[in-house]
Amino acid sequence: MSINAYRFFSNNCREAMTRYQEIFGGELNVMGFGDMPPGEEVPEGVDTNLVMHAALTFPDGDLLLASDDPSGTGGSVTGVSISYNAATVDDCKRIFTALSDGGDVGMPLESTFWSPLFGMCTDRFGTPWMVSVNQPPES
Repeated sequence: MSINAYRFFSNNCREAMTRYQEIFGGELNVMGFGDMPPGEEVPEGVDTNLVMHAALTFPDGDLLLASDDPSGTGGSVTGVSISYNAATVDDCKRIFTALSDGGDVGMPLESTFWSPLFGMCTDRFGTPWMVSVNQPPES
Protein backbone atom coordinates (compact mmCIF):
# COMPACT_ATOMS: atom_id res chain seq x y z
CA MET A 1 0.00 0.00 0.00
CA SER A 2 1.14 3.53 -0.62
CA ILE A 3 -0.29 6.97 0.02
CA ASN A 4 0.76 9.90 -2.15
CA ALA A 5 -0.05 13.60 -2.01
CA TYR A 6 -2.05 14.96 -4.97
CA ARG A 7 -1.94 18.75 -5.24
CA PHE A 8 -4.33 20.86 -7.33
CA PHE A 9 -2.95 24.14 -8.69
CA SER A 10 -4.61 27.19 -10.22
CA ASN A 11 -3.05 27.33 -13.70
CA ASN A 12 0.58 27.01 -12.56
CA CYS A 13 1.00 23.25 -12.06
CA ARG A 14 3.69 22.89 -14.72
CA GLU A 15 5.76 25.71 -13.18
CA ALA A 16 5.36 24.35 -9.65
CA MET A 17 6.19 20.75 -10.52
CA THR A 18 9.21 21.84 -12.56
CA ARG A 19 10.42 23.81 -9.54
CA TYR A 20 9.88 20.82 -7.25
CA GLN A 21 11.94 18.68 -9.62
CA GLU A 22 14.74 21.30 -9.45
CA ILE A 23 14.62 21.19 -5.64
CA PHE A 24 14.16 17.47 -4.99
CA GLY A 25 15.37 15.80 -8.19
CA GLY A 26 13.47 12.83 -9.55
CA GLU A 27 11.73 12.19 -12.85
CA LEU A 28 8.91 14.50 -13.88
CA ASN A 29 6.16 13.44 -16.29
CA VAL A 30 3.54 16.00 -17.29
CA MET A 31 0.45 15.43 -19.44
CA GLY A 32 -1.48 18.49 -20.53
CA PHE A 33 -5.13 18.48 -21.54
CA GLY A 34 -3.84 19.10 -25.08
CA ASP A 35 -1.88 15.82 -24.92
CA MET A 36 -4.95 13.63 -24.57
CA PRO A 37 -4.96 10.63 -26.92
CA PRO A 38 -6.98 10.63 -30.13
CA GLY A 39 -10.64 9.94 -29.52
CA GLU A 40 -10.63 11.62 -26.12
CA GLU A 41 -12.10 15.09 -25.88
CA VAL A 42 -10.93 17.96 -23.73
CA PRO A 43 -13.79 19.01 -21.46
CA GLU A 44 -15.61 22.05 -22.81
CA GLY A 45 -14.04 25.33 -21.73
CA VAL A 46 -10.81 23.77 -20.45
CA ASP A 47 -7.58 25.39 -21.64
CA THR A 48 -5.51 22.72 -23.44
CA ASN A 49 -2.33 24.24 -21.93
CA LEU A 50 -3.43 23.25 -18.41
CA VAL A 51 -1.92 20.16 -16.79
CA MET A 52 -4.25 17.17 -16.63
CA HIS A 53 -1.80 15.07 -14.60
CA ALA A 54 1.78 15.42 -13.40
CA ALA A 55 3.89 12.92 -11.49
CA LEU A 56 7.25 13.59 -9.87
CA THR A 57 8.78 10.19 -9.12
CA PHE A 58 11.60 10.02 -6.60
CA PRO A 59 14.35 7.37 -6.65
CA ASP A 60 12.80 5.56 -3.66
CA GLY A 61 9.47 5.26 -5.52
CA ASP A 62 7.64 8.02 -3.64
CA LEU A 63 5.42 10.23 -5.79
CA LEU A 64 4.23 13.81 -5.71
CA LEU A 65 1.19 14.05 -7.96
CA ALA A 66 -0.59 17.16 -9.22
CA SER A 67 -2.76 18.80 -11.83
CA ASP A 68 -4.30 22.14 -12.62
CA ASP A 69 -7.82 22.63 -11.30
CA PRO A 70 -9.78 23.20 -14.51
CA SER A 71 -12.55 24.91 -12.54
CA GLY A 72 -10.07 27.70 -11.74
CA THR A 73 -11.25 27.80 -8.14
CA GLY A 74 -8.01 26.39 -6.68
CA GLY A 75 -7.54 28.96 -3.94
CA SER A 76 -5.35 28.43 -0.91
CA VAL A 77 -4.54 25.06 0.64
CA THR A 78 -5.76 24.66 4.21
CA GLY A 79 -5.70 21.85 6.72
CA VAL A 80 -2.79 19.95 5.19
CA SER A 81 0.99 20.18 4.69
CA ILE A 82 3.36 18.10 2.63
CA SER A 83 6.07 16.69 4.88
CA TYR A 84 9.65 16.20 3.68
CA ASN A 85 12.15 14.31 5.83
CA ALA A 86 15.73 15.08 4.84
CA ALA A 87 18.54 12.59 5.38
CA THR A 88 20.99 15.25 6.62
CA VAL A 89 20.99 18.67 8.26
CA ASP A 90 22.59 20.20 5.15
CA ASP A 91 19.91 18.70 2.89
CA CYS A 92 17.21 19.98 5.23
CA LYS A 93 18.62 23.52 5.08
CA ARG A 94 18.92 23.41 1.28
CA ILE A 95 15.39 22.12 0.75
CA PHE A 96 13.81 24.54 3.24
CA THR A 97 15.63 27.51 1.76
CA ALA A 98 14.55 26.56 -1.77
CA LEU A 99 10.92 25.93 -0.80
CA SER A 100 10.58 29.13 1.20
CA ASP A 101 12.13 31.29 -1.55
CA GLY A 102 9.35 33.66 -2.61
CA GLY A 103 6.97 32.14 -0.07
CA ASP A 104 6.26 32.56 3.63
CA VAL A 105 8.08 31.00 6.58
CA GLY A 106 5.64 29.95 9.30
CA MET A 107 8.31 28.47 11.57
CA PRO A 108 12.01 28.92 10.84
CA LEU A 109 14.24 25.87 10.97
CA GLU A 110 15.10 25.09 14.57
CA SER A 111 16.00 22.17 16.78
CA THR A 112 13.11 20.27 18.33
CA PHE A 113 12.90 17.32 20.67
CA TRP A 114 12.15 15.04 17.68
CA SER A 115 14.59 16.40 15.10
CA PRO A 116 17.80 18.42 14.88
CA LEU A 117 15.95 20.76 12.47
CA PHE A 118 12.27 21.31 11.76
CA GLY A 119 10.55 24.18 9.98
CA MET A 120 7.32 25.06 8.22
CA CYS A 121 6.77 27.25 5.18
CA THR A 122 4.31 27.91 2.39
CA ASP A 123 6.04 28.07 -0.98
CA ARG A 124 5.37 30.64 -3.70
CA PHE A 125 2.80 28.27 -5.25
CA GLY A 126 0.73 28.17 -2.04
CA THR A 127 1.81 24.68 -0.98
CA PRO A 128 2.34 24.28 2.79
CA TRP A 129 5.47 22.28 3.71
CA MET A 130 6.95 20.77 6.88
CA VAL A 131 10.66 20.05 6.51
CA SER A 132 12.72 18.11 9.03
CA VAL A 133 15.77 15.90 9.41
CA ASN A 134 15.04 12.19 9.60
CA GLN A 135 17.18 11.53 12.65
CA PRO A 136 16.85 12.21 16.37
CA PRO A 137 18.57 15.32 17.79
CA GLU A 138 21.78 14.83 19.70
CA SER A 139 21.29 14.61 23.47
